[in-house]
Amino acid sequence: MLQFLGNIGAKADAKGRIFIPAIFRKRLQSEGEEFLVLRKDIFQDCLVLYPGSVWEREIETLRARLNRWNREQQQLFRQFVLDAERLEMDANGRVLIPKRYLQMVSIDTEVRFLGVDNTIEIWASEKLDDPLVAPDEFAAKLQELME
Repeated sequence: MLQFLGNIGAKADAKGRIFIPAIFRKRLQSEGEEFLVLRKDIFQDCLVLYPGSVWEREIETLRARLNRWNREQQQLFRQFVLDAERLEMDANGRVLIPKRYLQMVSIDTEVRFLGVDNTIEIWASEKLDDPLVAPDEFAAKLQELME
């Protein structure tokens, strides 16, 4: 089962190429992942890299919940896939992130890769300078969830 863990800094070059951190790259290769799918996160101001097999399961799950004959649900499905882009790693372990995605989340050059379960998030570094959730609130919410 694919799982990623880590918080790793990197840089995007002028063309939008970024090296996938070695720890994530090795995990992808060991699992035989041949491609990645990039999309902006639904809730956060970051990009999400889905390994191909994870993306395919996500699409199956979404499709199973939607009625193909319901106009609104069909539009939701279209929007979800419309905002996605298939990426290939080059021989050096880099991916080329299209400019429009970098602009969506205000990435210039400094990025952070976060391993989040079975996906990899790409953030503009400065957006992670402060905690996503205040420490006291985080502790209280986690306690509430786990009780």
